[in-house]
Parts: sequence; structure tokens; C-alpha cells
Amino acid sequence: MEQTDNKGWNEYSRLVISELERLNDGISKLDLEIQYVKREIAELKIQEDAVKELKKWKDNVDDVTSPTQLKDTIKDVSDLKTFKTQAITVWLVVQVLFGIALAIIKLL
Repeated sequence: MEQTDNKGWNEYSRLVISELERLNDGISKLDLEIQYVKREIAELKIQEDAVKELKKWKDNVDDVTSPTQLKDTIKDVSDLKTFKTQAITVWLVVQVLFGIALAIIKLL
């Protein structure tokens, strides 16, 4: 009878050890999953900080000017550059014509 009890106990202890090993593997996998989730959370926090900085920058820019005002200002600057080029061209043409006129007057 003692041998049967011993055999049953050995089988039960192997079953318990097998179950403990399975649970240990499960815990190891969960640890890996937790580490992955922690890394993901850290990355999300970094992205959140970047978004907060961009929002703060946008709010500061909006305090100075609105997007439509900024667009209009860029167009105005472009128009002024065009005007400057045209004005310099006209001034040069007038100067050349004035120089030619003075040269003709001196020759006469």
C-alpha cells in the first residue's frame, strides 16, 4: 500500500511541478509584455511632450498673428518685392534716359 501511495505522490508532485513550470513560463511572458507596454508608454509620453510643445508654440504664434493674417503678410511681402524690382528698373531707365539727354544737350 505504501508503494501505491508513494507512486501516487510522485505522480502528483510531477503534475504540480509541471503546473508550476507552466505558470512560471506564463509569468515570464507577462513580464516581457509589461516591459513592452512600459516602453510604449514612455514613447507616448515623449510624443505627448512634443505635442504639448507644438501646441504652446502655436498658441504663442496665434497670440501674435492669426494664420490668415500671416498668409496676407506673406503675400504683401511678395508684392513689395515685386514693386521694389519694378521701381529699381524704372529708376535705372530714367537715369539712363537722363544721362542720354544730358549727353545730347552737351553735344549740341
